[in-house]
Amino acid sequence: MENFPVISLENINGAERAAILEKINEACENWGFFELVNHGIEPEFMDTVERLTKAHYRKCMEQRFKELVASRALEGIQTEVNDMDWESTFYVRHLPQSTINEVPDLDEEYRKVMKEFALKLEKLAEELLDLLCENLGLEKGYLKKVFHGANGPTFGTKVSNYPPCPKPDLIKGLRAHTDAGGIILLFQDDKVSGLQLLKDGQWIDVPPLRHSIVVNLGDQIEVHTLLYYGPVQPCFRNYCASA
Repeated sequence: MENFPVISLENINGAERAAILEKINEACENWGFFELVNHGIEPEFMDTVERLTKAHYRKCMEQRFKELVASRALEGIQTEVNDMDWESTFYVRHLPQSTINEVPDLDEEYRKVMKEFALKLEKLAEELLDLLCENLGLEKGYLKKVFHGANGPTFGTKVSNYPPCPKPDLIKGLRAHTDAGGIILLFQDDKVSGLQLLKDGQWIDVPPLRHSIVVNLGDQIEVHTLLYYGPVQPCFRNYCASA
C-alpha cells in the first residue's frame, strides 16, 4: 500500500512550486485526502488551540459525556452500536454569520483564539482552492466564487473529542461517512491515531503528525471538478482507543 500523502507548503512560492502542485494533484486524483505541513499557521498558536480545546472539554463537556454514556448503558453493550458515535462535540458557524457568541461555556480566551484560528483556516482554505484551480487550469478564484453563494460561503468549526471507549470494537468514534462541503481542514491530535480513510477497499490510518492540517476534498469539490479529478469521494471514520 502506498504511503499516505504528506505535503509541505514551505516553498510553494519558490522554485519548488511546480513539484508541490504535482504532489497536490496526485493526492487529489488518487486519495481525495492529504496532510499539510509547513502550511503557515504558527506551531505555537496551534499548541494554544489544542491546550484550550482540551481544557474546555475537561471543564465543560467531560461530565456531560459520562452522563450520556450512563443513560444509554453503553459501557455494558454486547452488540455493535450503529445509531450514535462515541463523540463529544460542539459546532460554531463563522460564515455567513457567526454563532460563536451563542455557544455556552466558552471562556473569553478560548472564544478569542477560536475566532483567530477560523481566520487563519479561512485564509489557508482559500489558498488551497486557488492551488486546485491552478492545477485544473481554472481561473484563479473560480472555486472560491463557486462556494460563495448568494449570502457568502458557509464556514464553520466542529470541535470533537473522542474519549477512551470500553468497547471500541462495537462503537465507532465517528461512523463511516463522506463530507458534503467543499474543502475540509482538520487539526487532529498528534499523539493518538484515530482517523481512517477508505481507499481501494481498505481502511488506512491517517498518520497523526504534530502541527499538521489534514485536507479532505468534500462532495462539492467532486461535483465541481468531476471532469478533472473523477469520483474520488473519500470516505472516512474515527475509531476510539480502548478505555
